[in-house]
Amino acid sequence: MIATINKTRATLLLLLLWFMLVFLVAYISPGLSENKGRTPTPVRAAGKSETSIPAVSHKDSATTKSLDEDNDGIPDAAELKTFADRDSFRRWFTRIAEMQFYRISDQWNPEQRDCSGLVRFAWREALRRHDRLWFQKMGPGYEAIAPDVAGYDKEGRLLGDKLFRTDFGRYESSDLANGTFSEFADARTLKNFNTVFISRDRRQARPGDLLFFYQPWVKKYPYHVMIFIGDLSLAGEGAADWVVYHTGASPTDEGTVKKVQLSILDHHPDARWRPLESNKNFVGFYRLKILE
Repeated sequence: MIATINKTRATLLLLLLWFMLVFLVAYISPGLSENKGRTPTPVRAAGKSETSIPAVSHKDSATTKSLDEDNDGIPDAAELKTFADRDSFRRWFTRIAEMQFYRISDQWNPEQRDCSGLVRFAWREALRRHDRLWFQKMGPGYEAIAPDVAGYDKEGRLLGDKLFRTDFGRYESSDLANGTFSEFADARTLKNFNTVFISRDRRQARPGDLLFFYQPWVKKYPYHVMIFIGDLSLAGEGAADWVVYHTGASPTDEGTVKKVQLSILDHHPDARWRPLESNKNFVGFYRLKILE
């Protein structure tokens, strides 16, 4: 009899435990299904970020962004990024240089009139706003030949007239104040720091490219520079190989601006001035970095 009672109690205890287990499973299961596939939300202390990696602010992004992504020494903001701006610059640059052959502008400082001075003057004026006042200052004969360069933005403008890099290296913001950029650049400086080599083959040249000649025995200014106009010449006469250049000043001669075809220079009486690949004094054609 006692054994029967004990067996019944054990059975009732097992049933009770089974019902309790079923109840717990039924209670917990809805919460598990709702959270299935979700990422648990971390517990955060008051005043702390949700993540241990701080978000980068817009200011941080601006400071980490490269100022010279192509590492050419020229600030990206001073380079002409669109075809339209590069085309406008080439047209203004070559036309202003060529106009000095017909009549030298009073805006070109007489003390700056030499081969590199012609490049600097035409470069600087090509980037300006060509409004009525500009035309009045430049003198007669000028006309609007292209839209103004539009993409020379705020940082580019910060260069002001100090357009020309004077040393090797990547561009840094400190360059604006430490003399790395200057209003002056001789032919050597233009070649080494402000242009890139294209070719010694004239077929690779484009209007606005520069030609350099090197004469190592000339101690002070061994480099000479010309501007390739190509077929953008004001009076082209059907030719597409025009160049314009200043002959340079001497103690007895202030020099002059000349305009001539490469095909004529090929037969220059002095072989060192022939723009031929066979001429060791002809360095080649170079393109302004702002056009690259």
